[in-house]
Amino acid sequence: MTPPALEWRQSARRLAARLWESDVLHDDGVRAAIEATPRHVFVPRFFVQEPTGAWVASDQRTPGYLDEVYRDRPLVTTLGELSDGQRVTVSSSTTPGLMVRMIEALELDDASRVLEIGTGTGYNAALLTRLLGARQVFSLDVAAELIEAARSRLARLGLTPTLLAADGAAGLPDHAPYDRIIATCSVRRVPWSWADQTRPGGLVLADLKPALHAGSLVALRRQEDRLEGRFLPRWAAFMAMRGAAAPAEIVEVRRGEEGARGTTSLGSDPASELVPWFLVQAELPRIVATGLRGRAPDGRPSWATVAAEDGSWCEVAMQADGTGSRVTRQGGPVRIWDRFERVVCEWENLGRPGWGRFGLTVRPDGSHIVWLDEPASPHRRVLPPTE
Repeated sequence: MTPPALEWRQSARRLAARLWESDVLHDDGVRAAIEATPRHVFVPRFFVQEPTGAWVASDQRTPGYLDEVYRDRPLVTTLGELSDGQRVTVSSSTTPGLMVRMIEALELDDASRVLEIGTGTGYNAALLTRLLGARQVFSLDVAAELIEAARSRLARLGLTPTLLAADGAAGLPDHAPYDRIIATCSVRRVPWSWADQTRPGGLVLADLKPALHAGSLVALRRQEDRLEGRFLPRWAAFMAMRGAAAPAEIVEVRRGEEGARGTTSLGSDPASELVPWFLVQAELPRIVATGLRGRAPDGRPSWATVAAEDGSWCEVAMQADGTGSRVTRQGGPVRIWDRFERVVCEWENLGRPGWGRFGLTVRPDGSHIVWLDEPASPHRRVLPPTE
């Protein structure tokens, strides 16, 4: 069952108007693309997780389906199942407002050739194709079934960009060079293959996340010997890139010996302090797990946990005592919480700079240098290699 054309067009226009009025959307061409693209074609079904943890599907027969699809919200479209039976998100349709922000950050012109890493449902490829034409848009995804579904949906609208199933980390060298590369998935490091496939002066826009929630969108200009640019002012997050260069889905956590206990005045979740949580990754082994454990008398979890692949770990009490302090426990080769607290203090002494003041330099040897305000700033951090 397909919603009547007038109904979905009104919904799409309302979505574009809300994005415009909320100062997210500024470009007339992008607005026209939002209004002309039926998001419901790309999201015929989505899943919502209930408080119990169960996932419930909604489709065009579900009351309120159209209103949900044309809201500015992400929609989970594909679920997978772990060996223990737990269902996890595999693919989703990104928040339209975030897609708008990214498209505008690409600084497109009529001649731009764009490679999208992460086709997903195909909705963003549709927007790009309406803006640039099919011959200038290339999109890949590691999942062949997603590519075939997206190709079919795009074809229904008369849109025929180049879609291929491929490992995102390798890009699409056969169709290079590109003026812009946009990744709608997060990466622990920006692959240099993307720089190789970008014209001099072109842009690579990616979500850099060395660990869960630790990073954000960065727009990098292709220069002769590097990629370099700034993080976008507003934080954003995508699902991690899947493929040959992506980390394994499940990593065994080796917990090292426990050291001295302490207390902290910070909140229990380091990822809630997004900027320092990103900056401290330069000093930590690779984080492989964050989560909650234990059970307090009121039924809530007792501890927030972080574990690294070298056996370093920390736990912070979820509940503060009467003085506002929380108990901390940590162990292993690196005292994760101690380092995080120190970086928070340094960040506060700098005036709590936001994402827009930080930049990134990526070099052919794979080095990633994070800097404050200017590349030559004394406030620089080098992210450790992925291996």
